[in-house]
Amino acid sequence: MDEQDLHAALRLLREEVGNLVKTVPGPVSSVSVRLGDCSLEVSWAGAVPAGPPAVQAEWEETPQEAADPALAVVTAPLVGTFYVAPEPGAAPFVRAGDRVEAGQTIGIVEAMKLMNPVAAEQSGEVVEVLAGNAEPVEYGQDLVRIRVDG
Repeated sequence: MDEQDLHAALRLLREEVGNLVKTVPGPVSSVSVRLGDCSLEVSWAGAVPAGPPAVQAEWEETPQEAADPALAVVTAPLVGTFYVAPEPGAAPFVRAGDRVEAGQTIGIVEAMKLMNPVAAEQSGEVVEVLAGNAEPVEYGQDLVRIRVDG
């Protein structure tokens, strides 16, 4: 499954979770969704409603190329909307091929009308920007790959 398929699957999963929560009998106490080897768990408050007590959906991801120890991934620090530039029409914070320093802003995640800068933890060269502009992101989702110096 390539990145584009993975993002489409994530969007579909979000829609399905929303629809599921609206249609399950009784009050839902928690919903847990994992992207890696995708898993979905739903818990009900109080008594278990008629039918299955939990719903699980899983699919396997295609393994990526062998892990490169020189690659670091900057992940989303929270759920929100990822922006590649400080404002509409502005140049992106980083592009593939750019050099970044540790602490440099690589994007912004907006959550509840607050703009949260996302910074590179290590210096190196940007290999790939994985998340698109104005794309919804999940906590821990890969945003940018960096080939680390040294």
